[in-house]
Amino acid sequence: MDPAEERRDRKRQQEYFNMLGNVDDSQYGIPRRCPYGGRIIDEVRVKEEYDTLPGKRFFTCINYEADGFHYRQPWVIGVQEEMERLRKRVEEAEQVIKWVPNLNKQIESVEVKRLTLMLDNLTSDVYNLTVQVADLEKVCFE
Repeated sequence: MDPAEERRDRKRQQEYFNMLGNVDDSQYGIPRRCPYGGRIIDEVRVKEEYDTLPGKRFFTCINYEADGFHYRQPWVIGVQEEMERLRKRVEEAEQVIKWVPNLNKQIESVEVKRLTLMLDNLTSDVYNLTVQVADLEKVCFE
């Protein structure tokens, strides 16, 4: 086989394996669209002769083929993963909500410190001006 042809074949294989990995990694939670753009439908398995789980539900790509590139995820797993994701987001939101009162106190404290510093600066400026006025009065009235 030609070395250039081998490289192209190896590159195609690598792209195929990368695509399989990407599709597999993206199958968490309730899928919205298939990687190929296909719409996801709710599918209910019909009773077959040797089917041990009739009525089992799936999230399935409308263009589903058993090639590893299209979604066919059991409904229970998709819903469970989605619930875990949502639970994690709620826990993160609770942590943020718990910190809001502390942050408000810190903001108020910083504002008070800033205003106190500004007041101290203004007081020192007034004192300096008072000293300068006293010096000018001494010079003018002597």
